[in-house]
Amino acid sequence: MVPVDPGTALDAESAQWLRVLGADGAEYDEGLARLHRELLRIARNEANRRAARHRIAGPELDDLAHQAAADALLAITRKLGQFRGESRFTTWAYAFVVFEVSAKLGRHFWRDPGVRLDAQEWDRLPDRFGVEPDREADRRAMVDAVREAVDSQLTDRQRQVFVALVVDGVPLDALAVRMDTSRGAIYKVLFDARRKIRAALVANGHLDDDSVEPR
Repeated sequence: MVPVDPGTALDAESAQWLRVLGADGAEYDEGLARLHRELLRIARNEANRRAARHRIAGPELDDLAHQAAADALLAITRKLGQFRGESRFTTWAYAFVVFEVSAKLGRHFWRDPGVRLDAQEWDRLPDRFGVEPDREADRRAMVDAVREAVDSQLTDRQRQVFVALVVDGVPLDALAVRMDTSRGAIYKVLFDARRKIRAALVANGHLDDDSVEPR
């Protein structure tokens, strides 16, 4: 990414944010605190919207929102020079906190072996590989097989993209911003990850070689 061109016509609010976050002393501290409050508001809204399916609530959920806002604020200040002015500053900044909330919620399933395998995010996966909805035993086996393939067959980057987009439900734009890359590059990584997973499923007898490509 390249920083915003000095000649770019920014909206007044975006220009104000850049000025304040580029200032020194009390003005900078006040701007940082205001941005954190905005990020925390978005983090709480996003966390509450998705809390039920992740079985997290109360103080734990609020702590997650605070962590997401803090991590997003740190990432934004580190990458402030990469803001290109193609969208409003708040739109660009909020993508960071949406990513952090999505990733942190996803870890509750991804890392906790006690979470049931029929959690909504993973339970959708067999549909994408052509397993019929009424074949419950096959669906359960498929979920386990996909998780194994994600762990053993993908590169770190492919695993990050696949889990973020397919399992955690991170919006594509938020992931692209967070990873400093383009939508097209993310699509390519996801495509390669799906092909590897499909190949592993075919090799282990979970799919026929002529079955549909994953969506």
